[in-house]
Amino acid sequence: MLELALNYDKGPLILGEIAKRQEISVKYLERIMNLLVAAGLVRSERGKNGGFRITKDPSKIKLGQIIRITEGSLSIVNCVDDEKTCRRSKECIMRLIWTKVASAMDEVLYSITLQDMVDMHKAKQSGKGPGMYHI
Repeated sequence: MLELALNYDKGPLILGEIAKRQEISVKYLERIMNLLVAAGLVRSERGKNGGFRITKDPSKIKLGQIIRITEGSLSIVNCVDDEKTCRRSKECIMRLIWTKVASAMDEVLYSITLQDMVDMHKAKQSGKGPGMYHI
């Protein structure tokens, strides 16, 4: 999605190009793209100048949306998403803790837009991004 956002105004990208830049297989990328197309975040364009492009402005797409579509739930245990999966869900203290962890992750992931990621990428490329510190 970052590759598509970086090229938002430049036209569609072909899978091979995205896969090469991201160092992933085309076959794996096809599966991801199918999910994103089905969710309406990406569209496929056929023809000589075809490829894939995002369907909305990058500032309108949240990182959390992308992760939910491609990965599903990030909850560490099943009972966070469905308390019926465990008969002890109602009294389990760990479920409360894992629910807080899931909420914190969602808060972070849904606070970052694809445009934020584009801006971070460009800052890093220009050398103006946060530096790497080793201890």
